[in-house]
Amino acid sequence: MAEEQVIIDRFYKTIIDSVYDMIFLHDLEGNILDVNKKATKTMGYSREELCELEVFDLHPDDSNRDVYNRKKVKEHWQKCAVGSSVYFELEHLNKDGSRTPVEISAGKVENGDQEYFIAFVRDITERKEKEAKIEYLSLHDHLTGLYNRRYFEQSLKKIDKSMLPLSILMADLNGLKIVNSSYGHTMGDKVLIKAAELLAEIIPESAVLARYGGDEFIILFPNCDSEQAHQYLYEIKERFARTELEGIPLSIGVGLAVMDSMAAEIKDIIKIADKDMNHNKLLETNSANNKIVKGLLSALSAKSDETVEHTERMTELAICVGRRLGIQNSQLNRLSLLAALHDIGKTSIPGDILTKAGKLTAEEWEILKAHPSRGYKIASATSEFSVVAEEILSHHERWDGNGYPRGLKAKEIPYLARIIALVDAYDVMRSGRPYKKAMSKKEAVAEINRCKGSQFDPYLAEEFVEIIDEVEFSYQGDN
Repeated sequence: MAEEQVIIDRFYKTIIDSVYDMIFLHDLEGNILDVNKKATKTMGYSREELCELEVFDLHPDDSNRDVYNRKKVKEHWQKCAVGSSVYFELEHLNKDGSRTPVEISAGKVENGDQEYFIAFVRDITERKEKEAKIEYLSLHDHLTGLYNRRYFEQSLKKIDKSMLPLSILMADLNGLKIVNSSYGHTMGDKVLIKAAELLAEIIPESAVLARYGGDEFIILFPNCDSEQAHQYLYEIKERFARTELEGIPLSIGVGLAVMDSMAAEIKDIIKIADKDMNHNKLLETNSANNKIVKGLLSALSAKSDETVEHTERMTELAICVGRRLGIQNSQLNRLSLLAALHDIGKTSIPGDILTKAGKLTAEEWEILKAHPSRGYKIASATSEFSVVAEEILSHHERWDGNGYPRGLKAKEIPYLARIIALVDAYDVMRSGRPYKKAMSKKEAVAEINRCKGSQFDPYLAEEFVEIIDEVEFSYQGDN
């Protein structure tokens, strides 16, 4: 009989040691009597070492951690002592001092007249990490890593008198729409990330910085009066003004409002800051957009044949032709702007396609043909340049309807686009390209005459040739 009991004991011991969870057996005073192998493996103690400890020794004594302290552990075991099964979560203190989050399911067991506690303890590190990640994602912006709007609005509920004066700063990136249209949303995301980094570097630790919307940020400065807040505002403006990202100048519109009394509604303070920001953006947007477009044109010049000289010649020639055609000043200004921006969509075209000496493949040609549409998106992104967006889209249309991207025909093509098509073609023929030598004036005029009525507006082509005969524009190589 004794031999059978030994076998049974070994059998149960084998089962207990193969269980995934840690198992602890201890008396009502908390003295550990036995553990399984999972417990020794997880906590780094030997069985003998654990059996010399009380169960309370396994838990950090940290009164600042709510559930995770010995007092709470004792409360749970007191419930267990009166016959209740308990379930709770806390941390185990391992031999090396590290902590393991665990969930404990425990109850009282009896063996004759002896009473014990048995606890099944599961390592929930992985679950806690997942929960922490979910919690982090729920309160942080996935792109910039800043707090999100949800977290910020939760912070507003915690505002009290001790935080006054409380300054709210609203910030909105200038020109992000142009960046997205020109370089794609991947670059736009990089700009947002860089902006978040700059803001985080400037503000104090006590401030709450959050991404509030697509290109908007909001900052809460506790115990910060108007003078201090304006210092942060000026530093933000200055840092952005001298920062570029891959050739793109950064610019940000900022607005500020201060809450001096709990009688004020925080939502009203935010509205004031937002209104101030929008007012400032109206004053700054055109300048910011100009810087971005100049950057785009410089980048285009660096990777293609769209040189500054080409743009300057086109502008001069376009104005000359426009005046001879009787175009009014307002339209001349548009024509001048169109001369500068007509090929801005090429900024998103690979340089090896723009400068390829040989014939383009069908795929390369389709990529190149996309530049009027891309230029249209860039120009449409701002009120300042949207006035020539339609002409940018149309400057490769042909009089006979065989152009692109829309296949417009004759007078369906915007008037200024028909003019710029002639000016562009003439300048390209006269100045040449790495893959094509320059033509003489006579040769270029002959080519325009040949293409009138097919590529070019026949009336404008005749007028253009007459103007070119009367006005001298010198090109390199002319005698």
